[in-house]
Amino acid sequence: MTQPLPYIFRWNRQGRKGQPCEVLIRTNVMNTRLVRFADGYTMVTSGNALKKNPEAQPT
Repeated sequence: MTQPLPYIFRWNRQGRKGQPCEVLIRTNVMNTRLVRFADGYTMVTSGNALKKNPEAQPT
């Protein structure tokens, strides 16, 4: 069984709202993140666009 991705994309950008993703690179410059989605698509976005995935949290 695979581990669910730790974040959910919150913004409606590029049709990705509500999709799980992971952070590859985090910077302090303008709060930017490089994220990758389950299908391999990557994008640079704001950290404000992410929320924690409740399904990915350990029990």
